[in-house]
Amino acid sequence: MFESAELGHRISKEVWDREVPPLREALLDAQYDLATARFPVVLLVAGVDGSGKSETVNTLNEWMDPRHIQTHGLDEPSDEERERPHMWRYWRMLPPKGKIGIFDGSWYTWPILERAHGRIKTSELDQDMGRIARFEQMLIQEGALVLKFWMHLGKEAQKKRLKGLEKDPLTRWRVTPRDWKHFEMYDTFRQVAERSLRATSTAEAPWIVVEATDPKYQRLTVGKILLERLRARLDQPAPAAPAVRTLPRTSLDSVNILRALDLTKRMDKKDYEEELLTLQGKLNLLIRHRNFKKHALVLVFEGVDAAGKGGGIRRITQALDARTYRIQPVAAPTEEERAQPYLWRFWRNLPRKGKVMIFDRSWYGRVLVERVEGFCSEADWQRAYSEINDFEDQLVRSRSLLLKFWLSISQEEQLRRFEERQATPFKRFKITDEDWRNREKWPLYESAICDMLERTSTEIAPWTIVESENKYFGRIKILKTLVQRLEDEL
Repeated sequence: MFESAELGHRISKEVWDREVPPLREALLDAQYDLATARFPVVLLVAGVDGSGKSETVNTLNEWMDPRHIQTHGLDEPSDEERERPHMWRYWRMLPPKGKIGIFDGSWYTWPILERAHGRIKTSELDQDMGRIARFEQMLIQEGALVLKFWMHLGKEAQKKRLKGLEKDPLTRWRVTPRDWKHFEMYDTFRQVAERSLRATSTAEAPWIVVEATDPKYQRLTVGKILLERLRARLDQPAPAAPAVRTLPRTSLDSVNILRALDLTKRMDKKDYEEELLTLQGKLNLLIRHRNFKKHALVLVFEGVDAAGKGGGIRRITQALDARTYRIQPVAAPTEEERAQPYLWRFWRNLPRKGKVMIFDRSWYGRVLVERVEGFCSEADWQRAYSEINDFEDQLVRSRSLLLKFWLSISQEEQLRRFEERQATPFKRFKITDEDWRNREKWPLYESAICDMLERTSTEIAPWTIVESENKYFGRIKILKTLVQRLEDEL
C-alpha cells in the first residue's frame, strides 16, 4: 500500500510560496470555527524513522493558533504509565471538544514495534489492531474527527535521509543507534506496518499515506487534507442520531434475574461480627502480600438506592491502610468531563499496581440512569455495552483485579430505609428528591439492570449479585467474594 508514496512527489518553491499563505489563513478560520462547533479533532502523525514527523507537527503548530492545539510527542512509557493498561496514557491525552490533539507517535507505535522485534505474534498484533479499530470507532461515535497520516520513505530514501541528518552537526542529534537498527529491519517494519494500516484503515478513519521525500510536498499535503476534512465536517449539518433496534424481550413471563433472588437470606449480629473480623484480617494480609504489588485492584459498587453500597465499602476500607486505597464517588459529569468521551473520567482514575480503587457507582451509569432518564440517546447506551466490555478487558489484561458488585433489595425494604433516613438527622444527606423520583421508575430501572447484568457479566469480569435485604449478610458476601478472589490470584 506504500507504492504510490515512492513516486518522487515534489513541489516547487514557487508553488509553496503561492499556496501556503492562503492555506494558513483558511486553517486559522477553520480552527476558530471548531471552537464553537464543539467536537474534537484527533490527528495522528506516524511513519518511518527520519520521515519528518516532528517537523510536520511543528509546521502545523506554526500555521495555526497553538493555544487551541494539544501536541503530544510520545516516547517510551513512563513507570507510571507501565503500571496501568496500555491505552491509559492515550485516554488522558485526548483533546476536549473544540480543540485539536496532535499525536507524534500514537497507540499504533508499540504494537508495531513489539511485532517487528518478534516480542508478540502476528495473531496478537491483529488483536491489538482490532482493539484500536474499536477505540477509534468509539471516538468517532462520540463526535471526534479522526485523521491518520503515515509519513513514508522508501528504503533508499530513508537511508539517504538518515545520512544527511547525521552529516549535519545541527541535526546529528536526531539520529540514534536505534534509528539505524530499525533501518536494518526496514523490510520487517514495512510488512508489519502494512498489515497494521490495512486492518485499521476504515471508511470513517482511513490512513492517508504521504510521501516524505520532499518536505514541502509533505507539509503542504498534510495541511491541505487537514483543512479539507475539517472544513467538510464544519460545514455539514449535525448528523441525526442513528436508528437502533431496541433489545428484544425474550421472556414470556415475569421472571428475571432480580426477581429470582432469594432476599430472605439472613445473618445474625453475633455471627456477622465474628466473620467480619476474620475476613477483614485476611483482607489486610492479602493486600500486604508481596504478589499484590504486581496487581491493581478495582472494585465497582452498583445497586439500587439505599441498598448498602456505602456500608459495604466501609467494611472493606476498615481493613486497609489509607495509603493503599482511594474511593471515587461518581455523580453527574462535570463540564470538563462532558467535553470528553464518556469513559474518559473513569480511565483517568485507574490505579497503579499495588493500589486499590473503589468506584461508588461507575461507568455503568450510562446503561442505567442515563438510559432510563434519557440523558443520552438510545444509540449511545446501546453501544456502551461493548465499549464497557472492551474497557474491562483491557483492565484485566493489564493484571488489574476487577470485581463488580450489584446490591439488590426489594421495593418494600427500600421504602423502609428511605423513611428511616429521612427521620434520622445525621442520615438526611443520604436521601434526595431524586431518590424518591427514581422509585416511581422501578420497572424501567429493573429492565435496564437485567440488560446490564446479562450483557456485561463476562468470564473475565463477572457480576457478583449481593442479596442486601439483610445488611449483615450482604456485607459478609462482599468480603468473602473479595477475599476468595485475592486468594485465588495471589
